Amino acid sequence: MGKLAAVYRKELQHYFQSITAYVVIGSFLALSGYFFFSIFRYYNYLSYQAGREPYLADHLNLIDGVMRPLMGNVSVVLLFVLPLLTMRLLAEEKKQGTFELLLTYPLSDFEAVMGKYFAALTVFVLMLAGTLLYPAMLAVFADPEPGPIVTGYLGLFLMGTSFIAIGIFFSSLTSSQIVAGAATFGVSLFFLVIGWASPFAGPLLAKVIAQFSLLDHYDAFSKGIIALQDVTYYVFLTTFFLFMTLRSLESSHWRS
Repeated sequence: MGKLAAVYRKELQHYFQSITAYVVIGSFLALSGYFFFSIFRYYNYLSYQAGREPYLADHLNLIDGVMRPLMGNVSVVLLFVLPLLTMRLLAEEKKQGTFELLLTYPLSDFEAVMGKYFAALTVFVLMLAGTLLYPAMLAVFADPEPGPIVTGYLGLFLMGTSFIAIGIFFSSLTSSQIVAGAATFGVSLFFLVIGWASPFAGPLLAKVIAQFSLLDHYDAFSKGIIALQDVTYYVFLTTFFLFMTLRSLESSHWRS
């Protein structure tokens, strides 16, 4: 664990000694803040309209009107910003010629991969924590239901862990950060939108497609429900790509 912690500290230090973490966190908070402002402004407009239409007022609440749309937009923003965190983790080592040196250290592949993974995960958690300001602001002026907010953030966290695992895998395959970032974005986007094909497939195929959809598995979290199958999906996806990263490093040992 000491070696894993050393890799973790080194990677975390690298994030904050360069501009990477500040650019990624700043971009994420700026975009999520814009979405919060836009969604909340539209909710206020509907609230004003509800004053004259009682039927509309019965269907207005802060969770469905603000937090669920906000978290849906945040999940898309993560698709764009998380590859920026992960694309350099192993690709930079290869480009600078320090990858082979890393393989010769008295350090297991597991410790190297998990140290880098947890460093990226820490930056991601800091990003996500910055958005807690939005439900806090809602709580000052109203009384939003806390359950869906907590589970929604849990779902976003699990989704982020999957994106990071996908990113570190593709970073292990190439020395080009751009290629690693583009591949991470492409595969993450595939898992995010594959559920859109369900309406055009047969009943059986639609169920199979839904099992691979990040958004379909996130839907229950946004409603305040923690389903075992949804948690299992994210854990499996994360574990699978971390496992593939370890196999990628193992093959590098053979080639070297």
